[in-house]
Amino acid sequence: MPTKQIIQHIGAALDLAGVLVIAVGVAVATVVFAVRCARSGEVVAHYRAYRQGVGRAILLGLEFLVGGDIIRTVAVSPTFTSVGVLALIVLVRTFLSFSLEVELDGRWPWQGRPPVSG
Repeated sequence: MPTKQIIQHIGAALDLAGVLVIAVGVAVATVVFAVRCARSGEVVAHYRAYRQGVGRAILLGLEFLVGGDIIRTVAVSPTFTSVGVLALIVLVRTFLSFSLEVELDGRWPWQGRPPVSG
């Protein structure tokens, strides 16, 4: 099997892994949310944790998807146009990741975590 086909398959596998991580993560977060709501009878109390679980699944899935794009674009077809398109894709996904990170933690990444009180 030629090297380009192997690289294409690896990129496709990373894309599939990214989609599966997002789908499974959202499903698990939803089930956990539903169980917590059923036990306590409160939805609002568990909503933030649910959003964080969904956000983390999306962040991890995006990392796999970016990895697949990088492998396919740089290793298979490194033309100026494809690298430019890859740069835009990575830029958009990085912005999404950054936005999700700020949303999940409620602070900028360069701000330190507040000290844990004992």
